[in-house]
Amino acid sequence: MGAAAAPPRTRTFEGHDGVPLTADTWGEATAPPVVLLHGGGQTRHAWARTGPRLAALGYRVVAPDLRGHGTSAWSADGDYDLGLFADDVRALVAELGDRPLLVGASLGGLSSLLAAGEAPRAAIRALVLADVAHRPDPRGVRRIIEFMRRRPNGFASVEEAATTVAAYLPHRTRPYDPEGLRRNLRRHGDRWVWHWDPRLLDSFEGRMDPPGMAERLLDAARHADVPILLVRGALSDVVREDTAEEFCARVPRARFVDVVDAGHMVVGDRNERFVDALIPFLRS
Repeated sequence: MGAAAAPPRTRTFEGHDGVPLTADTWGEATAPPVVLLHGGGQTRHAWARTGPRLAALGYRVVAPDLRGHGTSAWSADGDYDLGLFADDVRALVAELGDRPLLVGASLGGLSSLLAAGEAPRAAIRALVLADVAHRPDPRGVRRIIEFMRRRPNGFASVEEAATTVAAYLPHRTRPYDPEGLRRNLRRHGDRWVWHWDPRLLDSFEGRMDPPGMAERLLDAARHADVPILLVRGALSDVVREDTAEEFCARVPRARFVDVVDAGHMVVGDRNERFVDALIPFLRS
């Protein structure tokens, strides 16, 4: 329990072309590694409850800020092509060694899938996709982008940001203390803004469902040739149930489970249930 009770240690990894990636780590250095990769517009703090619990189960947990997010470096030219995120995952996996298990939510899942299944393939043990598959529902993606674009000038206070998030996620219990949200914000003058590069949104909009992407992701999943668990939020408006079924039907080593009362942000919506779904897969 010491690893679970202790705060995370922070260190820097090198992404593609030496881009610095800030990461929180939990657990013993000699334990089997698990890498947690957050979704677009989030930070490594999305895993603040998941990391300690997995460390208590005997894993070395690494949760980086993706490029353009949190305190990791931004792309100097504003380029956030999906392939760059996949290259960052490859670099991180190579630095860690010991064939880590990857757990990726949304953008983190897409990046992990390409890193594991397209040449040069990252050497991983298994892959968990948190509410991400080969073909997103465009209505859900549009809702996410609209939310991210909604307050370009930020918020007057952390409480105002918390109110905005609560309206976007009405199914989630609002935290008593909104100060936890502060870790996903940064000061910009006298305002609070989200802790990511706003130029990311241009890439996200172009990635909604481009021609050929669904087949590319399915092909990557098949060529990764590792066990894959898709953990879907049962209330998700991004990954429909029939999409998850199609993914598993076309990828021989994949299966999926639903997390009840969770939406697309399944890790934050129902963290205990998410980890409960993860544990049997990790142990198998």
